[in-house]
Amino acid sequence: MAFGVRSQPVIGDVMILRQYLHNDPVGLSYLFGCGGKAAGAVVDPAGDVGRYLRAAEETGMRILYVIDTHIHADHASVGRQLAEAAGGKYALHARAEAAQPFHGVDDGDVLELGNVSVKVLHTPGHTPEHVSLLVTDRTRADEPWLVFTGHTLMVGDVGRTELATSAEDGARTLFRSLERLRELPDYVEVLPGAYSGSVCGRRLSGKTTSTIGFERRHNAAFRVDDECAFVNLMTSDIPPPPEHAAELRVRNAGLVVV
Repeated sequence: MAFGVRSQPVIGDVMILRQYLHNDPVGLSYLFGCGGKAAGAVVDPAGDVGRYLRAAEETGMRILYVIDTHIHADHASVGRQLAEAAGGKYALHARAEAAQPFHGVDDGDVLELGNVSVKVLHTPGHTPEHVSLLVTDRTRADEPWLVFTGHTLMVGDVGRTELATSAEDGARTLFRSLERLRELPDYVEVLPGAYSGSVCGRRLSGKTTSTIGFERRHNAAFRVDDECAFVNLMTSDIPPPPEHAAELRVRNAGLVVV
């Protein structure tokens, strides 16, 4: 599924947005940015780095940032490889337990992509270093348009909480992160990092986009506004972890276990 797909370089300041569906394992990644200013970014890349490089070339954009919303435990990230190939910066949360070098971003930081701005929201819980990315296209409005939520909030569910900490500690942290997302306007579009079939959620929809308002009404986990009830929900019936989850996190962090 793709948004803003063009076969020729873009003229003008229109925001470019492409969504990539992966099925082995299941996940979502994105290329987006400002066509007019030739400034783009990639979120949670997986698989062939060439697809992102070709799409950037087709749309006339330079990839300035490659951002992993978190250190993944369900697939091999190609974030560092893509950033190197594109000449961009590889970005993670500033306090991520990951090998240097990477471009550290923290809560409230703003990444500028021409007429598109990206505000970093630290939304831990699924993992301690998880970030969401609140995007505004200033050619359309001063209000945010969409938020890349990774595995914090997905269509129909929220991210599991035991892959990088205890399930209870992660659930308490995730509850506070979801409170921040619930403060966003209903119209803000939700672009998650996974969909139905992913092992990172239990009730995921096959739909790959939503809005804050729809999830507020129809996402059972996102609706819970009591912390104890949320912790009970998230620590019950926990599914098996992704295969080799711990090893994948270490590999994606660029660390070597001795």
